[in-house]
Amino acid sequence: MASAHLAAENQARAIASGLKASPQKLNLVAETIRGRHVSVALSSLAFMKQKVAKDVAKALNSAVANAENNHQLDIDNLFVKEAFVGKSMTLRRFHARGRGRGARVVKHYSQITVVVEEREAA
Repeated sequence: MASAHLAAENQARAIASGLKASPQKLNLVAETIRGRHVSVALSSLAFMKQKVAKDVAKALNSAVANAENNHQLDIDNLFVKEAFVGKSMTLRRFHARGRGRGARVVKHYSQITVVVEEREAA
């Protein structure tokens, strides 16, 4: 799943799109794993109370699998190099209000890209 724009051969990535959370909320979860060792990042995601943390863990596991299978990287030396969030689709709904009016309800979706890199353990 790694694309050609990743120049380094010691990197792999995974993208999870269509996540039911706003990009702002998803970025709070992504901040906790940036720059960390993969095992530490996965254990911290396992104990987070945010619902979207499970989806971020899936994306991280996918990036690790891509690194192992597609790039033959050692999974014990993987670190999260980047975890960036972007907007996806937005659903617009209406909620009935008084006097025949309607209030707009906006449901945000987002995507996350996780890039893992092999480094020598310090």
